[in-house]
Amino acid sequence: MSTDKAFFYMALTKTQKGKILNDLKEKVEKQKAIVFAAITGLKVKDLSSLRKLMRSKDCELKVAKKTLISKAFQGKKIEFDVKKLEGEVALGFGYKDEVLPFKTIYDFAKDHENLKILGGIMGVEVLDKSKALEFGQMPTRDELLTRLMANILRGGLRNLVYALSQINK
Repeated sequence: MSTDKAFFYMALTKTQKGKILNDLKEKVEKQKAIVFAAITGLKVKDLSSLRKLMRSKDCELKVAKKTLISKAFQGKKIEFDVKKLEGEVALGFGYKDEVLPFKTIYDFAKDHENLKILGGIMGVEVLDKSKALEFGQMPTRDELLTRLMANILRGGLRNLVYALSQINK
């Protein structure tokens, strides 16, 4: 007797597929950005960790069959052929910050070689793999605002010190 365990997955019913499709359509409708990532070979615990990380950043990760994903995009202003994507696909949705889902998946993929960014969508613009990776390397909106405030404060303090030194002269 073999020690290998065989897992059998039951096919989804039409009702289950309908629920998944409606959920995907809703997410596609309210998104600011979507990241397409290949998850073939990614361990379940790593996928769960990524989901948890995405939720902590007001993003969401959804795994679905390509046929359901392509149906979710039908009738939208987004021209994208999901079937061109390789392997199992996960969608990272960003609802508040456009860059955050790209950055979160990009950073997570550094430690997980089976996770690969394939492309994305920002608003209605389709992004190829290279553009999606660029967004993954960008600072988030909050990081940019923090840098801006630091520069403003640094410049303001410098001007204040200069003005005070001129008063002494």
